[in-house]
Amino acid sequence: MQADWQIPVRSLVGKPGTMEQMDFDVELEERWGTDMVELSSGDSVGVELRLESVHEGILATGNAFGEAKTECSRCLQPLNHSFRVAFQELFAYSGQSDDDLLVVDNSVDLEEVVRDAVVISFPFQPVCDEDCLGLCAECGINLNEQPDHVHEGQIDPRWAELKKLKEEE
Repeated sequence: MQADWQIPVRSLVGKPGTMEQMDFDVELEERWGTDMVELSSGDSVGVELRLESVHEGILATGNAFGEAKTECSRCLQPLNHSFRVAFQELFAYSGQSDDDLLVVDNSVDLEEVVRDAVVISFPFQPVCDEDCLGLCAECGINLNEQPDHVHEGQIDPRWAELKKLKEEE
């Protein structure tokens, strides 16, 4: 288990054409995700990483994978969302703009790159099944468990007094 997202690149700095590959897991120190899908603090993210030295800096290419917790947006049943997402970023030796990620102290920090790739890959409205029926709008019963569930037709409120008269008879 990798302690954090800092990856040493001393053996690659200034040596264009050299490459290293590594696989590791990182335990998250803080929550990643959206309101619907999340990786909690303590969850693990796996990384398959290839680091290549180029003239401008270190090119990091890889895949991040793991399992996030969520719930179906229709029926609210708990789900696990498996993800595998690719990422690629150049860590420059010298920044030409404020947005450039840099090689600092002969290491690169992959956290922002991996977090952005992972969170963007999460579904906006996860569902347990494309045919999920969801919940009854009136009583909240899971329609997947009781697909024949129905309610009496609603009475137009303008006719409610007539219904009371009928019930009194």
